[in-house]
Amino acid sequence: MCFLKMQKSAVFLFYNLLIRFLHSEASTLDCTPRKTVNFEDANLKTFSEQGIANYSTLLLSEEHNLLFVGARDAIFALNIDNVSDSISQEMWAVSERKQNECMYKGKSRETDCRNYIRILHRLTETRMYICGTNAFQPTCDYMVINNGKIELENKPEESKGKCPFDPTQRYASVMVDGEFYSATANNFLGSEPILLRSLQNNLRSEYKTSWLNEPNFVHLDVVRESEDTADGDDDKIYLFFSETAVEFEFYNKLVVSRIARVCKGDRGGQRTLQRKWTTFLKASLMCSAPDLSFPFNIIQDVFVLRTSNWRNNIFYAVFTPQWGKQDISAVCAFSMAKIQEVFNEGKYKSPVTVEQSRIKWVMYSGTVPIPRPGACINNNIHKKGFKTSLDLPDRTLQFVKDHPLMDDVVTPINNRPKLIKQGIKYTQLAVDRVVAANQKEYDVIFLGTDSGYLHKALSLKGEMFIIEQVQMFLSAEPVQNLQLSPQRGQLYVGSPSQVVQVPVAVCTSYSNCWDCVLARDPYCAWDKATSQCVDISNKNTDVLNLVQNIENGDPSECPSHENVKTETRLMIPGSNVVLDCYSTSNLAHMQWLLNRRVIPVADSKYLYFSDRLFIFNVSVADEGQYACQSVETVAGKPFAQVTARYLLQSVYGPGIGQQPIPTKAPPGAKSANSIVPSSPGNTVRMGNLPMTQSYLQTEFTLKGFLVLFVMMFILLLAWNLYKGHVPMPLRPSRNGNSRRTPSSLLNNSVQQLEEKPPSPKAPQLQSTLSNVDLPLTSIASESSIEKNSNNNSIPLENANSSCARPLFVLDELEYIDVDQTESKA
Repeated sequence: MCFLKMQKSAVFLFYNLLIRFLHSEASTLDCTPRKTVNFEDANLKTFSEQGIANYSTLLLSEEHNLLFVGARDAIFALNIDNVSDSISQEMWAVSERKQNECMYKGKSRETDCRNYIRILHRLTETRMYICGTNAFQPTCDYMVINNGKIELENKPEESKGKCPFDPTQRYASVMVDGEFYSATANNFLGSEPILLRSLQNNLRSEYKTSWLNEPNFVHLDVVRESEDTADGDDDKIYLFFSETAVEFEFYNKLVVSRIARVCKGDRGGQRTLQRKWTTFLKASLMCSAPDLSFPFNIIQDVFVLRTSNWRNNIFYAVFTPQWGKQDISAVCAFSMAKIQEVFNEGKYKSPVTVEQSRIKWVMYSGTVPIPRPGACINNNIHKKGFKTSLDLPDRTLQFVKDHPLMDDVVTPINNRPKLIKQGIKYTQLAVDRVVAANQKEYDVIFLGTDSGYLHKALSLKGEMFIIEQVQMFLSAEPVQNLQLSPQRGQLYVGSPSQVVQVPVAVCTSYSNCWDCVLARDPYCAWDKATSQCVDISNKNTDVLNLVQNIENGDPSECPSHENVKTETRLMIPGSNVVLDCYSTSNLAHMQWLLNRRVIPVADSKYLYFSDRLFIFNVSVADEGQYACQSVETVAGKPFAQVTARYLLQSVYGPGIGQQPIPTKAPPGAKSANSIVPSSPGNTVRMGNLPMTQSYLQTEFTLKGFLVLFVMMFILLLAWNLYKGHVPMPLRPSRNGNSRRTPSSLLNNSVQQLEEKPPSPKAPQLQSTLSNVDLPLTSIASESSIEKNSNNNSIPLENANSSCARPLFVLDELEYIDVDQTESKA
């Protein structure tokens, strides 16, 4: 029990250390995209159909100029030059009976019990192989292509092991010389993983945890290793996946990434491994670095960068870590030579029973059978009398069955990731090898994210540089498929809601020579003849007229660019001034100059923002030439270009207003020149009014508001006089008599006071009125109110009550008809 607690504590400590490293060390290798292209400016072409979703399966057909798209219940053939143009479509929905059967098994009718097209492969020039989930009953069929039109042959066949049951399951497939290779689940529950070859010579993997243990399949591909080889080697099928490790002991399950391979000519064993792979071997993929201290252990996607010689092929892969909640991704590249070394010369791992119950995997140190287990039939094996795998001895086959895992690990090129990006989870990638103006080749990596962005990164020696990020969808959704057409310079993106076509480069978006060169985009260079940033990929362009520097991004060879126009700004001494500026790069910072001298950031008179400069309490001393520089550091060297110029002058002319106007406001009051802080993106405000670019215009605007306010006040007063809310002389009373003026009422009250004795309620009324603020025009004196109290309709008996209404309300003083009240009395 004590040992178990110590083991748990060690594992938790290890988790915490990993998370700390994710926060600290990875941040030093993090890359920031130089430019951000919003959806509106991205020059995208899109396709979607009403009622159709999940456009996740893509197949490029260059010979037909078509892009085939597998979606939910439908297949589309789109124009490869403009995916918005749909050439043909074929519906493949689920029957009512199969939908009901799927529902009885506990699946959702609207989501699970549909036909998700998962496999599209070319068999011949005019015939394709297509498979779908078909309401958890995987089915495959054939589809013919006739002049751009597609049509199913309606020859469905059950396809367990070829296509996944569950549309959310990861899978992989490839068609090689008419044989179909697939890696998926072989049962409804998804608990039996399988690597299957079908259509011709059927073979499958052994159902053992040492072969496949809870895998997530990612990618299947072929390498033609039989070409241009002296030893008569066979072609290899490579499988990439992640699985629960059997060789490590942790409190929680540890996931590792694997690369497995089988030989195309494998025919299974005669007695051992009948109809099973005799060449199945797997090894671990390591995407880490010695100074990182933590691995990226879950593989997400793989792209094989093919060259004219297969020995120079590079496998690019995207990885994410198993631990930690934050999003972080890494890109690693693996060489063909290292992969061959591990499988052809590496040691094997062997299971050893410990303490009669536990199995521990260690390096096998015994004698390895001959022929070498897992090797393809080549010339050397032929010479020993083994023509096919059916002739291999049982000792060799039994060793492969029990020892499928290699002890050696496939490490990345340069033993470190090409790229690490925090805050992003990469889901798909594609790689293009581009010839730049200096005739050197560079690998441009396109990465799709789970939030719908496309990153274009450049792989350099010891450095990864993200050229730009493009927003492909208005709302965030993951990139599920990414296909590259180098001939057309286009990328095709599959997502849950649509298909998107993205150009690999838009060189015209770079505004000047500096911007074009600092971008370090191998597709683009500055043409001195046309004074434009042009696309040089697959084009015959005069190299002498091009300016491009991929290695260092040095724009010093650019011709002198046109000077930025100077904008004149007028200022009022004592006010605050804001000067706008913009940057062409996310990697640049702003630097302001006054009369060619740098304005210190720490100067309290100035306030630096990313896109503007604030100058507080300006005076004539602040007049002069202001220039904004965008400073970008490339390869350790800063480069600055002026993006804005201003000439600041006083509105009073030279020599007037030498001292700034005091702006001190009374306590508690806001000065008209005070800056009110605002969040990024909001308008900065001066006092209660927006701060405009010209303070002279602001002064005129304030005067206009004042005139408008006076006019509105006069109109409001006239309206109140008309409605009678304010007393007006000679207004007719309600009974037809003319309204008496306040002076007449006052005279009448005086006369009554002279004729009548004081009222006994006068003291009470006087004490009550002393606590009420009365309009001066409503009463003349307390005695006159007391005199007329008997003629008013307000009962004075309730004057001392806490619920009593105010004795005098402005609306109730519209008129006092003395004649009527006297008659009532």
